[in-house]
Amino acid sequence: MKKYVFILLAVIIQSVTGSRALAEGTGWMRTFTNNVAETWRQPERVDLYIPAITWHARFAYDKVKTDRYNERPWGGGFGQSRRDEKGNWHGLYMMVFKDSFNQWEPIGGYGWESIWRPLRNEHFHLGLGFTAAVTARDNWRYIPVPVLLPLASVGYGPATFQMTWIPGTYNNGNVYFAWLRFQF
Repeated sequence: MKKYVFILLAVIIQSVTGSRALAEGTGWMRTFTNNVAETWRQPERVDLYIPAITWHARFAYDKVKTDRYNERPWGGGFGQSRRDEKGNWHGLYMMVFKDSFNQWEPIGGYGWESIWRPLRNEHFHLGLGFTAAVTARDNWRYIPVPVLLPLASVGYGPATFQMTWIPGTYNNGNVYFAWLRFQF
C-alpha cells in the first residue's frame, strides 16, 4: 500500500506543477494549468478539511448494501487556496477518509468554485464548480484513479461546507460526499 500512496503523491505533484507542454497550450487546458500553478506558487490561505458525511442514494442501492456501508467518513486533510480577481476560489488539497467499506481512501487534487454572495453580505457565500483529483481505494488495490467531480458549497467567513456527488449505476456510485473546510 505504501508504494501506491507514493505513486499517488507523485501523480498529484506532477499535476500541480504541470508540464511545460500543457502550460504552453491554448484554451481551457492553459487556463487550468495556469490556475493550478498559481495556486501552488501563491496561496493566500491554509485550509483544514474535515470529512462530514457520505450518503449512498437509497433509490440506487439494495437495502442490504446500504445497511453494511460506512457513512461516517472519519479522516482529515489539508490544503492551500486563493481567491482570484473575480472572487472565485481555487484550492489544492490532500484528504484521507474512511470509505464506504470502512477502509482508508486518500484523495488529492485541485478544486475551483465560482463564488456568489446573494445576501450582499461579505461573509456569506455560495459556490459551484469542480474538482480534478486522484484517488485510490482498497477495493481497487490502491491503484491511483483520476476523478473529475462537481463541487458545491455554502459558507460563512472562513468556514465552508463543501460537497460533491459521485455518479454511478445501480449499487455502485451515486454517493453524496461532504466535508467542512476551514481557512486560516
